[in-house]
Amino acid sequence: MLKEFKEFAMRGNVVDMAVGIIIGAAFGTIVKSLVDDVIMPPIGLLLGGVDFTNFFLTLSGGDYPTLEAAKAAGAVALNYGAFVNTIISFLIVAFAVFLLIKQVNRFTKKEEEAPKAPPPPPREEVLLEEIRDLLKSQK
Repeated sequence: MLKEFKEFAMRGNVVDMAVGIIIGAAFGTIVKSLVDDVIMPPIGLLLGGVDFTNFFLTLSGGDYPTLEAAKAAGAVALNYGAFVNTIISFLIVAFAVFLLIKQVNRFTKKEEEAPKAPPPPPREEVLLEEIRDLLKSQK
């Protein structure tokens, strides 16, 4: 059983998948930083100095100046500002994956479009051509 597990874990596609997941997780943290630290501050500034992470609604009542204060008080909060940040992160990741797939498809199309030798005609067609040529030569 241990031998089978080792063979499974060391297959190329399993290792490739693991590398993809690790790179994807790292890419996710980069996108999160991009959204939280680069994109959202100017948007917040344009909207009057608003910090989207502090957009929340307390469900248990009470008024708190920040989300951290609400969490520290143990209040139940609906964090829709963090949700907006997550949606923006998702859109950026989806767009980056779209661009990546588009480039991969462009390269594979070029390989497919390379001129290929036409396939040989079917055997029946060759035989019919030979019969035609024989009939022409008899006339």
